[in-house]
Amino acid sequence: MKLALGIEYLGSAYCGWQRQRHCDSVQAHVETALSKIAAETIEVACAGRTDTGVNAVGQVVHFVTAAQRPLRAWIDGTNTLLPDDVRIIWAQGVTDDFHARFSAQARQYRYVIFNRAVRSAVLSNRVTSERRPLNVELMHCAAQALIGEYDFSSFRAAECQAAHARREVQKLSVSRRGDMVFIDIQANAFLHHMVRNIAGTLMQIGRGDAPVEWMKTLLELQDRTQATVTAPASGLYFVNAFYPSHFAIPQVSLNEVLWQ
Repeated sequence: MKLALGIEYLGSAYCGWQRQRHCDSVQAHVETALSKIAAETIEVACAGRTDTGVNAVGQVVHFVTAAQRPLRAWIDGTNTLLPDDVRIIWAQGVTDDFHARFSAQARQYRYVIFNRAVRSAVLSNRVTSERRPLNVELMHCAAQALIGEYDFSSFRAAECQAAHARREVQKLSVSRRGDMVFIDIQANAFLHHMVRNIAGTLMQIGRGDAPVEWMKTLLELQDRTQATVTAPASGLYFVNAFYPSHFAIPQVSLNEVLWQ
């Protein structure tokens, strides 16, 4: 049978989602725990691989198994074998044509900035701290230049292995709640470091170090060397992968998570 799982994790202790020989990954922990529950080797495919230090509240994976277990066993049993900063949230059966990555029509990230003169002690490794005041209205205005299908080479990491840089940003907004600034972005797919590079540019505009028009200029230049530094990984959260409705994959609400 084929099963899908919803997973959340704090990424600060891991070298990203993907299993690697030289470091600790979220995928390795999940597969090891599932394999013990299934009493067979389990390999999972995810909706979106996250980098070192990046977090997730709505990661989706799928796997195939011959083991017959109640759905609660895949949740509760697996969680007893996982580190405290990784949790299975839901489990459900899916049809054979479901694929966590290739069936996804869009993905959503949230970048969280703690905008206060003094860093937070309790939010360390969970947000990005910015001591200088950020003008959220200017950041939101600048962000609108990225909505649509464009070549995002200016916001692509040098080591990005994607075949091309064209992506469609479907939604992009910047908002504030108290000291928290949220950058919410949804696209059909993302390039390596794309969200963090966009966040770094928006923060520079929000500080008043660059004009609103700079975002559109960078997009048109299609040159990563002209852009600003990559924002830290700690503020980035994988929120949702969106699938055709017949798969009935649960969604995370932005109104219910991450201090919104």
